[in-house]
Amino acid sequence: MTDLEAALRRDVRGEVGFDTTSRALTIMDASNYRRVPLGVVAPRDADDVAAVLEVCRERGVPVVARGGGTSIAGQATGTGVVLDFTRHMNRLVGIDPEARTAVVQPGLVLDRLQDAAAPHGLRFGPDPSTHGRCTLGGMIGNNSCGSHSVAWGTTADSVRELSVLTARGRRLRLGREWSGAPEGLRELVDGELARLRTGFPDLPRRISGYALDALLPEKGADVARSFCGSEGTLGVLTEAVVRLVESPRARALAVLGYTDEAGAAEAAAGLLPLGPLTVEGMAVDLVPSTEGLPRGGAWLFVETGGDTEAEARARAEAVVRAADVVDALVVTDPGGQRTLWRIREDASGTATRMPDGSEAWPGWEDCAVPPARLGGYLRDFRRLLTAHELRGTPYGHFGDGCIHVRIDFDLLSEAGVARFRRFSEELADVVVAHGGSLSGEHGDGQARAELLPRMYGPETVALFERAKAVWDPDDLLNPGMLVRPAPLDANLRFSVLPREPVDVEFGYPSDGGDFSAAVRRCVGVAKCRTTSVPGAGVMCPSFRATGDEAHSTRGRARLLHEMLAGELVTDGWRSTEVRDALDLCLSCKGCRSDCPVEVDMATYKAEFLHHHYEGRRRPAAHYAMGWLPVWLRWAARARVAPVVNALASVRPLAAVAKRLGGIAGEREVPRLAGETFSRWWRGRRRGPAGTGDLVVLWPDTFTEHLSPSVGRAAVRVLEAAGLRVALPPTLRGRAVVGDGTSRSALALLTARRGGRVCCGLTYVSTGQLDRARAVMRRTLDLMAPVLETSAPVVVLEPSCAAALRTDLPELLHDDPRAARLAARVLTFAEALERHAPDWTPPQVNLPAVGQTHCHQHAVLRDAADRRLRESAGLTGELSGGCCGLAGNFGFEDGHYEVSAACAEDQLLPAVREAPDGAVVLADGFSCRTQLEQLAGVRGRHLAEVLAERLE
Repeated sequence: MTDLEAALRRDVRGEVGFDTTSRALTIMDASNYRRVPLGVVAPRDADDVAAVLEVCRERGVPVVARGGGTSIAGQATGTGVVLDFTRHMNRLVGIDPEARTAVVQPGLVLDRLQDAAAPHGLRFGPDPSTHGRCTLGGMIGNNSCGSHSVAWGTTADSVRELSVLTARGRRLRLGREWSGAPEGLRELVDGELARLRTGFPDLPRRISGYALDALLPEKGADVARSFCGSEGTLGVLTEAVVRLVESPRARALAVLGYTDEAGAAEAAAGLLPLGPLTVEGMAVDLVPSTEGLPRGGAWLFVETGGDTEAEARARAEAVVRAADVVDALVVTDPGGQRTLWRIREDASGTATRMPDGSEAWPGWEDCAVPPARLGGYLRDFRRLLTAHELRGTPYGHFGDGCIHVRIDFDLLSEAGVARFRRFSEELADVVVAHGGSLSGEHGDGQARAELLPRMYGPETVALFERAKAVWDPDDLLNPGMLVRPAPLDANLRFSVLPREPVDVEFGYPSDGGDFSAAVRRCVGVAKCRTTSVPGAGVMCPSFRATGDEAHSTRGRARLLHEMLAGELVTDGWRSTEVRDALDLCLSCKGCRSDCPVEVDMATYKAEFLHHHYEGRRRPAAHYAMGWLPVWLRWAARARVAPVVNALASVRPLAAVAKRLGGIAGEREVPRLAGETFSRWWRGRRRGPAGTGDLVVLWPDTFTEHLSPSVGRAAVRVLEAAGLRVALPPTLRGRAVVGDGTSRSALALLTARRGGRVCCGLTYVSTGQLDRARAVMRRTLDLMAPVLETSAPVVVLEPSCAAALRTDLPELLHDDPRAARLAARVLTFAEALERHAPDWTPPQVNLPAVGQTHCHQHAVLRDAADRRLRESAGLTGELSGGCCGLAGNFGFEDGHYEVSAACAEDQLLPAVREAPDGAVVLADGFSCRTQLEQLAGVRGRHLAEVLAERLE
């Protein structure tokens, strides 16, 4: 233990982390930069902060204050001690509705403040797109804005008082009329009044540099306001009094379509006199689908407010009339507005990929110019991109003249980095020529501080340095930011990654087969850290259960990045730090759909486990549950299900078996079916053959051995819909599935014993990829006759369907049959919709509760299921999230508490609050098991519910 670490552990009550994991989790923010800290401290209160500053000052160690780590310019990274305020100093101290103020700690997430203010009809004005995970301290440090700044301004406009600790331990209460000013600050300002009155651009989004002009006497000498945007370089915030604004009772959203973004930009300033709440812009390149949007190549999102829906709509329609548009849409439904806003908010992630899938990066993320000059600026910006052979798609706060853009810089080669520098220097000159600010929201950090002399001139930058010396004479706080900055092309996070592709098992088709590129997908926007209820979303259940960054998708991606870098995590695939972080990943695949850049941590986990345990003994659970299809087939062939069930009911025997199998002692072992689904199929009495399409019903392991009632129900419903049902072949060779007219031929084919198809899911989830590949190839051999027909493959278990759709072609990327089979896979609802479109399901006419399976949400989607439920009279919405059992995860020893916490997040509350008589739907075996074991509730597959009503 170092002297620094020992001193901090002695003097600080909060957590002190100098371990590899703690340092790796804070090594980057959402920028292009990477700086390795010495350690991380999570202070419990202001006294802890004071103790950290004293210990670090005595040893000359820098201190960096960090909130949600979503900064885009590098200012939330540092080489000394990082203060993490999100763990303890994250409280809402109080709200005064009459005064319209709130007292907050720096680690409070913005959405928590909004939730608390809403019952009083109030809100905090600024609202960045990261509102679900950014903190008030970070917003104050960066002077954040968000989409409503045309109505309510920046964070600085919403700050009343700030409690701050200086690097030398002074406790200051900053406010107006020089309140809390450190010694020497007033004298500095009095000597530079002329420069402060003339040297700062007058525009709504001037965030760059220090806001020293807020200290002018005519502006109230507001020390708190001047502190905003200082990026943690002047003092450490410990508490803030912020202003709240009245939230409109009703809102309407006008979406205005234009030919291109320049046309939208030129129109934005003309809408400001109408008093909108937002004027946001984005182009078609950032929209995965234009469904639901008006015609056009770019759009303005203009929100209006009012006391009533009619008043808000009238104002929105006035905006439409005043705008010269290609097409327009006005939405007053809150759900419809949320859907449209989600498109805009996800742009910060989707912009990290160009339309062709190539990478794009921040660095010139948020320049701002006067709104009336935005159109001309964008044209010059486009010309500069073309001159440097770069691409980027602007979007952002058009009403404030603030543009966000990710550019396809090559930051992996020396030539590409040199181009990055040249472009940055030239763009800075373009911004200044238009009277703009290098930063309009996210701060200067390392990305732009070097270029501040181009905006302010050397004399004003020298004044910034003098102001920094007044506040922090020892240069202890976040050195290298704003004044005496590090070069904009130093400390790039890509420089430490391997230049040659890493040898891996999966194909990573969206990343050119390069695992490093896959890991680089995580840019740190931290949507995975959102703790508010995400509706139908899934990501990230383990973080929501633990609140630990190591258990977020971003945290795991950071550790994988450092594993590849080899500097901090030095033992590669054998890393215990990476293994432990991935241990609580449920492989729910939620990040594959909910992450704006589609990080696929379930695949990365399987890849890592494969290499980590290669040639070594695995955990017992990998053998017990990873090989579950084998054990269940053996039990079925030996017809010992009654014996196994009887032994499992004897608690001492069950306890020993669970301990040997690495299964959590709190879990009950699921009962095996007395008759497998395939055996029932072979022995059942068949009616007349239907005349509809032939469908091949996949007998997954769970349906086959544990829930054959689901398979039986599905057969009844599919046949009732007029479809002809067959099971996959069980013999390799050239056997023919049939021409679809002979039921006897199909029965003969499927009755013969031999191999069984398997999606390989349990092997993939435990990282046994060699075994998974062998199982999948055998399955493709068996399915060869099916692939020669046009028959779809209907899969009842969502996790197995997802494995066939994604894991199969990505793991067997060298076998064209894998992609062909993946393309055939349909869910139960999809099969009925596509192959029996005229069939009307039986009417259930009951409310439904439950949870959309996480793999269905992430990979398969549930639009067809929603339509089928609606057609059958099943009303209500299913919850989001993950049930927490997640295949083998919830059964593994040590996972029970997190598994139960995940279920308590959304699933179990939804079931408890269900109306009387509600149908509990759970298409996944894991979901049904979790419901039964934690709530004593029987969940049913949709096929079972429909089959029950066929009579």
